[in-house]
Amino acid sequence: MGVAAIVFDFDGVVLDSEEPDFLAWQEIWLERGQDLPLEEWAACIGTGQGQHSFDPFAELVRRSGLDMDEPEVRERKRARAAELTVARPPLAGVVAWLEEATEAGLALAVATSSPRDWVETHLARLGLAGYFSALACFDDCGAKKPDPASYLLACRQLGVAPPAALAVEDSSNGLLAAKAAGLRCVVVPNVMTAHMDFSSADLVLGSLEEAGPLEVIERLSQAPSRSEAVG
Repeated sequence: MGVAAIVFDFDGVVLDSEEPDFLAWQEIWLERGQDLPLEEWAACIGTGQGQHSFDPFAELVRRSGLDMDEPEVRERKRARAAELTVARPPLAGVVAWLEEATEAGLALAVATSSPRDWVETHLARLGLAGYFSALACFDDCGAKKPDPASYLLACRQLGVAPPAALAVEDSSNGLLAAKAAGLRCVVVPNVMTAHMDFSSADLVLGSLEEAGPLEVIERLSQAPSRSEAVG
């Protein structure tokens, strides 16, 4: 089956918001005499922070033994991360991918564990909102990656079967979600995710500038799908 659509993860693929989020938490940890290792933080990249992943606030309280106001700390983190993110442009190659895919008649969507207001605000700021026919955010499906719900919803919104869609991801949680949904997946690691296991990816690129969407689709058409790599 040929590729009719491309579904992009948002944080870490379209916009580098993962490093600012990490840096903001790291600052808060350092203020309280604790070091936040990237290896531990990586558990929540692509899926968000909560009961099924590393929770930086709960872990900070546990390690420091300090009594902290959770809403106040999380709001400080949110504001600092937003400050570090707001001036960042789209990641390298994103605009070229969107333009080439649009010219080729491919449908475009976002599948993300982030809330819709976060995605819509930054897409508008970056001038990219008009490229996407569908947004499948946490608000819309109620599940975070590695759950495949956002990818399945994005494909339904586009009217495309998952095997006819290509996912673009940067994290292992995102890769697992895309493959579980039945999409092929190209992974573009960044400084926050480069150490992760991407052995089940259909293709790994150093950057979206390394190859355009049509070249990637052509390369994948010459290789068997690796959807069976994820159970």
